[in-house]
Amino acid sequence: MAMSMDLETRITEQPSHYDHLEQMPVAELLQHINEEDALVAKAVKRVLPQITRLVEAIEPRMKRGGRLFYVGAGTSGRLGVLDASELPPTFGVPDNWVVGVIAGGDKALRHAVEKAEDIAEQGWQDLLTYQPSEDDSVIGIAASGTTPYVVGAIREAKQHGLLTGCITSNPHTPLAEASDYPIETIVGPEFVTGSSRMKSGTAQKMVLNMISTSLMIRLGRVEGNRMVKMQLTNAKLIDRGTRMIQESLGLDYEEARQRLLTTGSVDKALKNK
Repeated sequence: MAMSMDLETRITEQPSHYDHLEQMPVAELLQHINEEDALVAKAVKRVLPQITRLVEAIEPRMKRGGRLFYVGAGTSGRLGVLDASELPPTFGVPDNWVVGVIAGGDKALRHAVEKAEDIAEQGWQDLLTYQPSEDDSVIGIAASGTTPYVVGAIREAKQHGLLTGCITSNPHTPLAEASDYPIETIVGPEFVTGSSRMKSGTAQKMVLNMISTSLMIRLGRVEGNRMVKMQLTNAKLIDRGTRMIQESLGLDYEEARQRLLTTGSVDKALKNK
C-alpha cells in the first residue's frame, strides 16, 4: 500500500517564502502571517464546486439515517473532532450524527501519540467500532494527503460501500486518489516551513465548517437564519433563544424566556403559540 510522496513534491513541505524569521520584529511576523492567511479563503473558493458535490452526495445518505465520519491525525484529526463536537449544542442533533475519529484516540486531542498516524490498518479498525453501514460517509482529513491512518481508512471505507471524501493541501495524492469526492485546498508553502497547522489547518477548518453547516441547514436544523434547535446549555444560549422568541412573537423578555425554558427549544416555543 504505497502512500509516500517525495517531500520535494509536496507543496506543504516546500520552503517558506520568508526566511530569517527569528530576526523579524513581532509586527513584521504578524503582518506576513496575516498576508499568508489571506490566501486561504481564495484557495477554498477555488474548490467550491468540489465541496458542493460532496455535500450534495452526503445529504441524501444522512436523510436516510446515515452518519458522517471525519478521520484524521494530529491537527487534522483534532479539527475533525472539534467540528463534530460543536454540532450537537449548535444544532440540537444527536452525538452520533457526525463523529470525529482521530489517530491515537481521545488522548491524541491533547498529547501527540507516537506513530499512531503511521498504522494504515488502524483507521478502518477504529471506524469499525461504530459499525459503519453503506449509508454512512467518511471524510479523510490530511494536509499531506499521505497519512497512512487516513488513507487506509478511506480505502477500506470505499471498498465496503461507504461514500468517501477528503480534504488535503497537496494535488494528486494517494488520499485524493482513494476518495470519491476529493477536495484539494492548495494554500501554498507554510509561513514556517512544513507547519501545516497554519494555512492548511485554517483551510481544513473553513471547509469543515462549510460542509457541516450546509448539511445541518439542509437537514432542517435551521429556520430562516437561526439555530432554532440549539441546546440551552448556558446563559448566553438561553438569552439568544429568548431574543429569537421575543422578536418572532412580540413578547416581552421575561415572557419569552419562560416560554423557552418551559418548551426547551426555540422551535418548540414558536410552534406552541
